Amino acid sequence: MKTTIKLASLIVAFGVAAGAATASAAPPNDLEHLVKNEKFPGAVLVTQSTSYTAGVARRGQPGKPPVNGRVRAASNTKTFVAVVILQLVAEGKIALDAPVETYLPGLVRGDGIDGRKITVRQLLQHTTGLPNYTAYIGLEDFEAFRNRYYEPRQLLELALAHPANFQPGERWEYSNTNYILAGMVIERVTGRPVAEQVTKRVIDKIGLRDTYWPGVGDKTIRGQHPQGYGLAKDGSVIDVTSLDPSAGWAAGQLISTPRDLSTFFAALLDGRLLPAAQLSEMQKTVPSDMFPGSGYGLGLARIPLSCGGVYWGHGGDIPGFETRGGATEDGRRVSIVVTALPGTFDPANADRAHAGVVSTVDKAFCKGDK
Repeated sequence: MKTTIKLASLIVAFGVAAGAATASAAPPNDLEHLVKNEKFPGAVLVTQSTSYTAGVARRGQPGKPPVNGRVRAASNTKTFVAVVILQLVAEGKIALDAPVETYLPGLVRGDGIDGRKITVRQLLQHTTGLPNYTAYIGLEDFEAFRNRYYEPRQLLELALAHPANFQPGERWEYSNTNYILAGMVIERVTGRPVAEQVTKRVIDKIGLRDTYWPGVGDKTIRGQHPQGYGLAKDGSVIDVTSLDPSAGWAAGQLISTPRDLSTFFAALLDGRLLPAAQLSEMQKTVPSDMFPGSGYGLGLARIPLSCGGVYWGHGGDIPGFETRGGATEDGRRVSIVVTALPGTFDPANADRAHAGVVSTVDKAFCKGDK
């Protein structure tokens, strides 16, 4: 999705806002700049060796954001889910190029939509053409949305009520619907909840102590965390920390910390979560507009660095929080959190604020953490 000056277009719930500018075009990109000039209430940057904070944890109070507080990880969830799918591929329980129909018979049907023509790989790579259900869940009225509980099947039905955007394999287009189906595939194949599978196969396996999948009806963020801010229907800024995350499910329900997220991406690249063959499949990319010059693999983005080379990560956008970062194959790790979506406090400069976040990650990778 392209960022624009309208905040509503920035909110692809549990998704990502595409990069609209290169790192070199961004303004000065330290955390104080993000707070003072781009109007984020709080910002946290974590590298492999150091953590930094700026701004406040709660508007109107003096305390800084916690160095490693929990936040809504939004679409970083997709990478965790993709890892579980690829583990099941390694176990011979799922075939990447098998049609979705194999695992969810008769479920994926609609105008120009046929699960017999969509593969598991295409789900993970966002090349299905499936409509994005988050366009139809009423985010413009956040105060009503925040208390709404969704079953995964309801989210799928929202998407299938609309025609396909294109035929499978024709191009790349981000759609949260793909990962609702990926979660359903996991549950059908394992006979267990996707939350349990992500916890057992990823979170517990690499010891992510501050990452968890909220239970049904849990609208809180447990433990130490900054507050997140967003817009009410009347345009006023409100605290949006509390919300029912069920509309994200396998596309964006996880809660994590900047350090856990950077640890996760480093562990993934180190081969601690997948055999080499499946990690190689995950890193086969197609061109995407998720970041400037980026490619998208199987739930994993390849992002070029201004100093040369690339890092691998994902990112997430949800009312209250934007996260960016990842890891390089030589062991560098960077994760950033800001406590509002770009443009919340300054809608006319949403693109610039988003570019500042992306540029801060680039600077941390390229120039170190000074």
